[in-house]
Amino acid sequence: MAPVGNAAWKNVCSADDLQPDSGVCALVDGQQMAIFYMAKEQAVYALHNYDPIGKANVLSRGVIGDIKGEPVVASPLYKQHFSLKTGRCLEDEQAVVPVYPVRILNGRVEVQTTTADATEGYINEEAGA
Repeated sequence: MAPVGNAAWKNVCSADDLQPDSGVCALVDGQQMAIFYMAKEQAVYALHNYDPIGKANVLSRGVIGDIKGEPVVASPLYKQHFSLKTGRCLEDEQAVVPVYPVRILNGRVEVQTTTADATEGYINEEAGA
């Protein structure tokens, strides 16, 4: 995923810290981000950890999967599904969670704190190396 404007990439954690088919929470520039690693697709997604419907920072603890090919996280509170690509809620289009550019570079997970109109998760270029 290309950088947004002049925003710098922030080193978040080691790629080894990611749990396959699960999420982790990271504090980046004072913002809680939920980072998800979909092992089969070798894709990483980052979105804000705040569930706007449940009004709590819990999305990193949600269950990931897909609905009709759309990668999603189900909030652990009320089970709404948020797209990992766009942040929109599938059950309530008024609810949207910010998404962030994310990449794995040299074994490190990096994000930008500037939100983006993400359409794809980052595909790990190191997976085929």
